[in-house]
Amino acid sequence: MAQTPRKMTIDIYSDVMCPWCIIGYGQLQKGLAELEGEIEAEIRWRPFELNPDMAEAGEDSASHIQRKYGRTAEQAAAGRSQMRSIAEEAGVSLDYEGSGDAPPAMMWNTFDAHKVLAWALHAYGPKDQNLLKLALFTAHFNHRRNIGQRDVLLDIVEENGFDRKAADAVIDNDEMSKHVRSEQAQAQDLNITGVPAMIVEGKMLIPGAQAPDVYVNALRRVAEKFPG
Repeated sequence: MAQTPRKMTIDIYSDVMCPWCIIGYGQLQKGLAELEGEIEAEIRWRPFELNPDMAEAGEDSASHIQRKYGRTAEQAAAGRSQMRSIAEEAGVSLDYEGSGDAPPAMMWNTFDAHKVLAWALHAYGPKDQNLLKLALFTAHFNHRRNIGQRDVLLDIVEENGFDRKAADAVIDNDEMSKHVRSEQAQAQDLNITGVPAMIVEGKMLIPGAQAPDVYVNALRRVAEKFPG
């Protein structure tokens, strides 16, 4: 008789600006592929702003990393090269995929994006929220679109089959703003200071972007300890 997969939730605290978040997601997907038929995960994205005070004008990504972490240009370049190698292993791309010369890689304010993602989870469910989150990653890293700009964010929402007018209203909704702030406060209460941070079944925290086998072992431990 075929085994019924153990269903579990994975809440991922993340920011769209975070390359390690899409890398961690890629590694998690590799781990889940290894667990096919054994564990089936429902992924829900939770808000975490790496730069909540980011100005509307944004900031050049390389300059931002050097300033924020006190790195030299050479150190920052070496870090980007290493990160791209890990991304390739995870099956994800951080490279510009448009035509012509690549626009500057920028950091943008993501509060509106987090509100739209929270709305997508509530209105459409985890599967569709995941689709939108991945679309935002692609728009930011591969297409260099300014997702901090309202019209661009709403274009991405509409391009992926979501209700543009509803999303537009959500951006101005005070209750949604409070909801996102509340979820970010929950991350602080959990001592989450960096992302990605994955919480499995509300019971185990997996910090950072881990190798696929780390996710495999962690999910199996949760399944064994909490059989459901």
